[in-house]
Amino acid sequence: MRLGNLERSIMEALWRHPDGMFAQQIANALPSKPAVTTVLTVLVRLSHKELVSRHREGRAHLYKATADRDAFVAESMRAALDQAGDVEAAVMRFVGAVSPEVTAALRAALEEHEADRDSR
Repeated sequence: MRLGNLERSIMEALWRHPDGMFAQQIANALPSKPAVTTVLTVLVRLSHKELVSRHREGRAHLYKATADRDAFVAESMRAALDQAGDVEAAVMRFVGAVSPEVTAALRAALEEHEADRDSR
């Protein structure tokens, strides 16, 4: 899932504060210093995308990311592969473009996945 610049900045702030933040705190934490109303509008969009949850705390809402950054990245990667016309070609190009560290992490994840599957 692609995020706009402000959406990404808000998510980064929420990922840094897993206990949640109020809209005013988010606005203050962002370098661009957007208006609180702008932040609230973006938070509604992120809520509709199921990336942010909110619950009332007094007169305001506390906003939290629904998943951590790693889960978001993994879901974005899965969604990107779902859009590929040729998944094998897309994976081959991806593997050819990443660092040796990422290649090693992919190999380790695949081995662990296969071991888990074999143990069932």
